[in-house]
Amino acid sequence: MSELDGVLQQLKREHARVTAQLQQLNQAIQALGKVAGGSGGVRVKRHLSLAARKKIAAAQRLRWERVRAKAKKAA
Repeated sequence: MSELDGVLQQLKREHARVTAQLQQLNQAIQALGKVAGGSGGVRVKRHLSLAARKKIAAAQRLRWERVRAKAKKAA
């Protein structure tokens, strides 16, 4: 049983060490998130130009035409 007690103590020490490392990592992540503006920042809404919206719409219409054409062939 003394061997098991030794292993258990070693596992507990390892657990404490890993927990401390995780806390440090979480602190680093939070600090970087604040610097990068990842949390609580104001988002700026981006606007697409009319030409860009038309290009996207045309591409989407083309995609749907291809889907419908494949469905027609399959039926």
